[in-house]
Amino acid sequence: MKPRHPVPLNALRAFEAAARCLSFQLAAEQLFVTPAAVSHQVKRLEAYLGVKLFHRGHRAVELTAEGDALAASLGELFASLDLALDRAIAPTTAHLRVSTMESFAAKWLAPRLHRFHRDCPELKLRIETGNEPADFVRDGIDVAIRYGPGGYSGVRAERFLDAPVFPVCAPVLADGQSPPATPDDLRQHTLLHDESATGRAGVPDWAAWLKASGVDKVDATRGPVFASIYLAQEAAVAGHGIALGVAPLVEDDLRRGRLIKPFEPVLANAYGFWIVRRQGDDASPAVEAFCRWLRNEACAA
Repeated sequence: MKPRHPVPLNALRAFEAAARCLSFQLAAEQLFVTPAAVSHQVKRLEAYLGVKLFHRGHRAVELTAEGDALAASLGELFASLDLALDRAIAPTTAHLRVSTMESFAAKWLAPRLHRFHRDCPELKLRIETGNEPADFVRDGIDVAIRYGPGGYSGVRAERFLDAPVFPVCAPVLADGQSPPATPDDLRQHTLLHDESATGRAGVPDWAAWLKASGVDKVDATRGPVFASIYLAQEAAVAGHGIALGVAPLVEDDLRRGRLIKPFEPVLANAYGFWIVRRQGDDASPAVEAFCRWLRNEACAA
């Protein structure tokens, strides 16, 4: 077995903080030492490695190419170390950080969470919203739920919910109109558009739905455009028009009578909802319990 490097760990910590802050002063404040101590540790590391890690100016420091490469690796390593220590310090209390879309959190996850807390009262969830690629190490995310086509690289991903699309509207529209009775009636109604569906292969928009319905006298571009599925569907709940609902995100509103499904057809969607986790990570029992609960809820939906 290759022996470990006798690397000065305090020097690594000082360098990582200085590289992250690009300031010996700020790094010193984080580490509760003096700027001179940080500078001394960085010089010690440079001497050990035989490379220069910073270009030092009068009032600023800048990473060299070697320093930049080392800082990137150390950032990930220290984040993993912090996560391991968090788990070791409180082994009896499991906290899970879950990242998901705002619409999914509000419309699918939140209405079901009481069942998760009933089944797993010892687990505490922190729900965070976002749809950008999850950085499990840097952000400390345990599980991400994403809406997309799959094919995510460098992670474990499983599709657990399909996302068929169909028109939805309020049972009573805000302008006094009755809901449309047939697809042709859409000529007299406002179409609500989700910008995130535009240009995504296999994701139905109004043009695709009208074509599938055999309707050719409705302007598929007419009506306001919203930046997210959530906003478009909330506008529909408020009675401001007809939206294309994504099934998992409207099922609770349909069940409660806040939305109705005026007519067919239902179109398949190339996008779906995915459980995403770290690649090759031996998941904790808490992570496994949460993912198992997601699958069970999906099957029961």
